[in-house]
Amino acid sequence: MRRRLKLFVSQPALTKQIRRLENDLGVSLFARSRSGMALTEAGRELTARVPALLDGWDEAVQATGRAARLLRLGFLDAGAVGAVHEVIAEFRHARPEWRVELRQFDWSDPSAGLARGDVDAAVVRLPFPGQEGLNVRELFVEERGVLLPARHPLANSGTVEFRELWDEPFVAAGAETGAWREHWLAAEEREGHPVRVGAVTSRPDEWLGAVAAGCVALAPASTARFHSHPDVVFRPVRGVSPSRVGLARPKGRTREAAPDELLEAIAGRLSGS
Repeated sequence: MRRRLKLFVSQPALTKQIRRLENDLGVSLFARSRSGMALTEAGRELTARVPALLDGWDEAVQATGRAARLLRLGFLDAGAVGAVHEVIAEFRHARPEWRVELRQFDWSDPSAGLARGDVDAAVVRLPFPGQEGLNVRELFVEERGVLLPARHPLANSGTVEFRELWDEPFVAAGAETGAWREHWLAAEEREGHPVRVGAVTSRPDEWLGAVAAGCVALAPASTARFHSHPDVVFRPVRGVSPSRVGLARPKGRTREAAPDELLEAIAGRLSGS
């Protein structure tokens, strides 16, 4: 039995649309006669492919919807994000329609992707260039220490006085990182003593390698848990301010309930509240 479909389109309008489709394709889809219309060979070929085309369209629409429900979260180091993975796992369970991507950036971009629009939010270490143009919520502070070559005279010290490091060659981030570079060189805590830069890098492996080769570097306390090198030791430092960790988002961005829910959970977990 032949099925009839209601298209809710008038006959003249339907005929016009068929003519337009035939003109676009450059073929006749129907053979017309006084007794009615019948599909041509081209028409039968197109008809056979329509279900697959519609299925593909539905998949494309669903994929687009899934892509739209995406939150990209940037970060620089594992010590800053802490229990974020647990929070994201809980969010994914509660909101399976959302996808969350964690993206790690090197120190050439202290905004962890926000400056270039590569992420929707980021866990960052303050200060960094351009933060005044973002919404930044400070979450917690972490003491800074120093990475030393294992053979360094201070390597066996319990706590190192920062003044003892003033003449050491420091590993530095690139000059383009501005306030970020100055903070990790503790430029404001040297009482005017000039900084001696021994190496410039933006990657943790190169950073540790430079220290093993004879430089020193300030680092957050969590470095001892997440980074290791047989020829590098971490020691607490007295005389430098702590590292401040924050959650940053673009200003003026449209707020959505689900992403805001996740970011609030992340902020609460990292800040310990």
